[in-house]
Amino acid sequence: MNKAVNILIIIILLTSCKSRTEQVKRVALAKVGDFVLYYDEIPRLLQPGSSPSDSTAMVQNYINKWAKKELLYIKAEQNLTPEYKDELEKQLKETRTNLVIYQYQRQMMLEKMDTTITDEEIESYYATNEKNFLLNSNIIKALFIKVPVETPGLDKIRLWARSNEQKDLQQLESYCYQFAEKFDDFNEDWVTMDKLSIELPQDIVNQEDFLKRYTWFETRDSSSVYLISIKDFRLRYSLAPFEYVKNDIKSIILNSRRFEFLQSLENGIYNEALKENTFKLY
Repeated sequence: MNKAVNILIIIILLTSCKSRTEQVKRVALAKVGDFVLYYDEIPRLLQPGSSPSDSTAMVQNYINKWAKKELLYIKAEQNLTPEYKDELEKQLKETRTNLVIYQYQRQMMLEKMDTTITDEEIESYYATNEKNFLLNSNIIKALFIKVPVETPGLDKIRLWARSNEQKDLQQLESYCYQFAEKFDDFNEDWVTMDKLSIELPQDIVNQEDFLKRYTWFETRDSSSVYLISIKDFRLRYSLAPFEYVKNDIKSIILNSRRFEFLQSLENGIYNEALKENTFKLY
């Protein structure tokens, strides 16, 4: 075995210098029963700079693992009871059948299913199914800033953060890039209130009351100042904004289309078999 391993290492070192287009002759390294392990079946184990002893150990370890697995397989084949063998054959057949069907369905969907979903379709689904899009969480559009207590120009940060002017927000972003420990701009994207409140040093006991009371909130601990500018919010159990659920609706429509396509594919194959007498009922 060691001789085979050493030969393998020499082959690897030599072939690594050859052109990739050259065909390496298959070299047998080990045999268990009727199973043969060839050089080209072994992953590239040798790393640049590996010593010969390290390389030998890595390859030897791989061969030993391969041999143990194959020996265990042979022993299992020889000693499985007929009942277990029958059950295994059923499972293998079922697994192969499912894999072949899955790959065929996937191929057909890629080739023939229309995956284009327009904004009009999404909006129509949203309008028709509003009751399915009630919020489970409070959501907000906001700015969140965390800065060290000794940060200079806190008044400027407060002024810029509460402004709706683009130039002020640009100045704020630039300033926070230099001084802030955390700066999250959620002015354009809805996020859950939970995502923001987890950043604060104390819990918000009643989120609904908090959102109704504050458009600006500031708190601190011994090391940091926390600033929140709330631009908009929606409370749980209210209708979710369209843009918040738009991607979810797109997925729902696409999944529904997949189901209908696969049903149509299955029924078409079934009806074709009946027509051509490849499927008969007795």
